[in-house]
Amino acid sequence: MRGIVFDEEAARAIERRLRADGYAVTVSREPFAGEDDDEDQPWAVETDAPATALDLLLDAHGGWLDDAAGQPSSVVPL
Repeated sequence: MRGIVFDEEAARAIERRLRADGYAVTVSREPFAGEDDDEDQPWAVETDAPATALDLLLDAHGGWLDDAAGQPSSVVPL
């Protein structure tokens, strides 16, 4: 699962909570397309936690689930 927040403090708070609950977590900057400057880029929180657990934390910190929209589908069309 992957969540997006705009504040590093929020990303780190989510990371601490999920780690305390025993989940693996990675926090990184989410680059905007074609931009090198990461000053205003959002933070991505990737985890093996269930979507409901991550979604509740994201709601509390003003973030959202990244449902991988725009990613190539593994489903073969008919």
